[in-house]
Amino acid sequence: MTTTLDVTTARTEFDAWRAARTADLSTPHGWLSLTSLNWLGADPAPVEGLPGTWASVPGGVTVTATAADGIVAEGALVDGTVTIETVEGAPGKLVEIGDLRVEVIQRTGSHALRVRDPKAPALAAFTGVPVFDFSDEYVLDAEFEPFDAAREAVVGAVKDGLEHHYRAVGVVRFELDGPQQLTVFQGGTVLFTDATSGVTTTGTTRSVKVPEVPGRFVLDLNRTQNLPCAFTDHATCPIPPVENRLTVPVAAGEKDPR
Repeated sequence: MTTTLDVTTARTEFDAWRAARTADLSTPHGWLSLTSLNWLGADPAPVEGLPGTWASVPGGVTVTATAADGIVAEGALVDGTVTIETVEGAPGKLVEIGDLRVEVIQRTGSHALRVRDPKAPALAAFTGVPVFDFSDEYVLDAEFEPFDAAREAVVGAVKDGLEHHYRAVGVVRFELDGPQQLTVFQGGTVLFTDATSGVTTTGTTRSVKVPEVPGRFVLDLNRTQNLPCAFTDHATCPIPPVENRLTVPVAAGEKDPR
């Protein structure tokens, strides 16, 4: 059972969380700076808005350019052909081209370039993420139960043909209009949708963090946040596993920003 102290602490942390989220999304090369997502083929080819030619090769991406193009990859100015190694599903490596940052990513065996521009319209217009007012109703007594061993989990993505691989480490149980149970991925990440999805909240996925410590804890759904795909069409976010699609509303945390 949550206590008055739990709720007071959660309310204070909620304000700090909102401020931190706004600061993070306001960074010059954060998610709001994305302006394009460009999938690469095996043959070297130009990419609109970028110098040089780019190609997908086993294990990475090649870029061919002259020093005059001003492309900095792996910490050095490109003058010839350079291979940028990638890791499936991992955050991409950043290539510098003036003020731009070009993120080189690998998703489901394919390679793409994500362009980050500090002058992006979405970033210039950003004033903060709309959120529900803090509510005691969503400060919940919960329990984390780890699996005996982590389980491989594969989920779909907001982009057709892509998939994401996770390690499911346990489940979190709580009461919200009845008993609820959600699968927890590595790092304490819980991806879910609920009855507000596509109405007042994003129709794709929201997430909340939980401690990977066996036993009871306070679950604050007021700190539920959007994934990058809520802000941009150039993200490749996962969708939640079937068992994490709640039928009850979670009118807490971040709303649909678009």
